[in-house]
Amino acid sequence: MSKPNPNPAVGISPEVAYLRTLPSVRSRCTTIFDHVATTGEGEYFTYNPNAEDAVADYCIKIIQRDFGTNYAAIPPHGRWRHFDVGGIPRITTLLSEWAGVKPSSHSNSAVSAGAVTSAPVVDRIEAARRLVDLFMVSVLLDAGAGTAWKYEEKKTGLTYSRSEGLAVASLNMFLSGRFSSNPDAEGSDCHVVTAGGLKNLSPDMLAIDLQVHPHSNPMTGLEGRTNLLIRLGEALESDTNGFFVGPDPDAPPGERRPGFLVDYLARHPGVEKMIPIVEVPIPALWEVLMYGLAPIWPASRTKLDGAAMGDVWPNSILAKLNKVELGNEKSLAPFHKLTQWLNYSLLEAMEKTLGWRFVRGEDATGLPEYRNGGLFVDLGVLTPKASLLEASQTKEAGAVPSLPAEHAAIVEWRALTVILLDRQAQKIRQKLGLREEQLDLKQLLEAATWKAGREIASEKRGETGGGPPINVLSDGTVF
Repeated sequence: MSKPNPNPAVGISPEVAYLRTLPSVRSRCTTIFDHVATTGEGEYFTYNPNAEDAVADYCIKIIQRDFGTNYAAIPPHGRWRHFDVGGIPRITTLLSEWAGVKPSSHSNSAVSAGAVTSAPVVDRIEAARRLVDLFMVSVLLDAGAGTAWKYEEKKTGLTYSRSEGLAVASLNMFLSGRFSSNPDAEGSDCHVVTAGGLKNLSPDMLAIDLQVHPHSNPMTGLEGRTNLLIRLGEALESDTNGFFVGPDPDAPPGERRPGFLVDYLARHPGVEKMIPIVEVPIPALWEVLMYGLAPIWPASRTKLDGAAMGDVWPNSILAKLNKVELGNEKSLAPFHKLTQWLNYSLLEAMEKTLGWRFVRGEDATGLPEYRNGGLFVDLGVLTPKASLLEASQTKEAGAVPSLPAEHAAIVEWRALTVILLDRQAQKIRQKLGLREEQLDLKQLLEAATWKAGREIASEKRGETGGGPPINVLSDGTVF
């Protein structure tokens, strides 16, 4: 059995290593925000701090509508919520089936402790591996699908779109064995994701599984999603850090799984095992995600010292403040949105299946994506300047501006969003008289800002699908 690599950053330049850390995200975004707050405007947005109270009030109304004052009942932001769309506990049901408990016949109720099935029982470690398998591919499929795409769940006849549609679709693909090297395995043995299974994927396969049609049901970034999953398979096979090797180091590389990171973390020297509590430092999980998944990001992304940096982009404000050329290390703004979304989602899966406690997560940030960012535009905290509108690829009067993810305006928007989310968290807690341990950032992302961003978008642009106030042209690998 391979031992965990205590320092995956060996051989990486200090600049690359720093920009792959969680603290770098908030630090660089703070520099950008402070400049904009001091001057009142950035290159593409003006900033109106007086509107932040209205955002907090809007968010609080949503929290109280959905949870009243039972703040402890607010779940963390994570992929799990999307799987349970429609009030159907799909993941809990799946865990019960793996444990050999027959689920209730009522699909909208909690799973009952019914009769034990004849299927082989899956232990907690394997259940955790399988959830990590599922959640990882589902999150990597979770870039914006566009306003036109929808997915019909055959079992229920219900139709979903956007993140929830992608979650349910990915779950059904997982259950069919689409991501397994052995999709015809008996029972639930095909409920895994393997390197070989991922490498066998094609855009045509995903188009069928996601019910995509170029005219009647188009999806943004189908090929980008497919290539991301194929590269994930390649990254699993080529892993030299022991992240995804699993319990059998002699197993073929094609059988490696995302879920084997559970085994890696269980052996990690930073894990504190105080029976019955196992404390796992979030930086250990973050290293697996940043270094283990580094090869999956498109080669066309920002590069530094020859390394593809993923969701890291040049920012002219940083360049000017640091007196460097655009593209210099000091001009780069890291976000790592998909990786952070994955981090939030996976730690919940492991906490619930294994009872682990993840600690030292204070450096994780709010997610700089179009729902959180759109909230601040729609409620007037950020106002697009003429420079943004002039750069838009849509010129029709009244049309929502459209820009590619790498455009400087989108980078500025996302950087401001990270810090505005921190400010909202403080403001909402202050208004409610709560401490951070009573209502943390993960809960606020779930119950407030992300949901609020979607709802205000629906109020303002419901007739055109409720999209964001700025359309990000995506290749399926950023948002």
